[in-house]
Amino acid sequence: MRPVSAAAAALTAVIGAGTAAVAAGRYASDAALKARSGCPLPTDPKLTVHKADGDRITLTRALAALRPGTYGLGGDGSHAIVGPVLEGEATAADTVVRRLERVTHGHLEPGAKVRLTPQVHIGNPRDALGLEHADVDVPGELGGLPAWFVPGGRDTWVITVHGLGTTREHPMVVMDLLHRLRLPVLDLAYRGDVGAPRQPDGLAHLGDSEWRDLDAAIRYAVRYGAERVVLYGWSTGATMALRAAAHSALRDRVTGLVLDSPVLDWELTLRALAAARHTPAPLLPLAVRAAQGRTGLGDGRAAEAADAAALRVPTLLVHGPDDTLAPWLRSRELAAQRPELVTLYAVPDAPHAAMWNADPQGYEETLRRFLTPLM
Repeated sequence: MRPVSAAAAALTAVIGAGTAAVAAGRYASDAALKARSGCPLPTDPKLTVHKADGDRITLTRALAALRPGTYGLGGDGSHAIVGPVLEGEATAADTVVRRLERVTHGHLEPGAKVRLTPQVHIGNPRDALGLEHADVDVPGELGGLPAWFVPGGRDTWVITVHGLGTTREHPMVVMDLLHRLRLPVLDLAYRGDVGAPRQPDGLAHLGDSEWRDLDAAIRYAVRYGAERVVLYGWSTGATMALRAAAHSALRDRVTGLVLDSPVLDWELTLRALAAARHTPAPLLPLAVRAAQGRTGLGDGRAAEAADAAALRVPTLLVHGPDDTLAPWLRSRELAAQRPELVTLYAVPDAPHAAMWNADPQGYEETLRRFLTPLM
């Protein structure tokens, strides 16, 4: 082959390989940037229903099926609430029996594929919990944001915001407690959620731009009577809460933060999501670079969420060592840097954003004690 032709062929091969690498990086980054609200995360394994009879359900034995606590059980056209593993139940070696609290939608047929999810309730606060609420529209910079408002007798409002893989139905796990404490609750759907505006680029930004919708919710709450607000977020919703508390024009009204499984290092979370989609390890750095280029997360703004110096208000941080999507080491570091403001409550054996599910009683008591002085 003539030297010029050989060089051209080599260049073409390099360009082709580079293009393929870029495409692979974009695909891998889609695990986080195009995750649809309420859709299962790639880290949520499928389980098979073997039998559902009365108050018992038999599932494939797996680490996920053995998790302690209470979970939603979502399948294709079905949803149920399952309680703890029933020890001592006679079962095959490859199955596990859990308490079946109730089937809320559809039917659980043998052979059905289901996933445990931290989103226990479906529907709205009235249908799921018997709580009266109003459907409200929060004016946001991209358009109206649907929200549920559950009234209470105090002038401190709690604004809840869900995270990855869930919807505004997820915060209903704590809504009963908040209602008993007479705290008004504004449960927000934000850009990218069903019924809410889309991001202009169609991508999730892991809280980096979504926090402005939470800022809009703070303005709404103050306009309609809130003297003080507590921001309560799960996962990327916790990231949004941190950013809103630091940057909102009404940040002086924010008197407390509750952060459940916060995403404090977006690169580690994106890598974990991409790896769960079986992205080869050599391509994971490409996924990070692709996400940086597509969203602008790489300009240093994302690191602000974990800036301990920016904390100004009492903060309850609930996290656990078994979270593989948002490693809790970052939460421990944040708590250690601001011990005068941050209370860290550790929950073992809980996947991402499922701290309440693994320990409902301990979680709610910790939350009650934290909120009482802020009411």
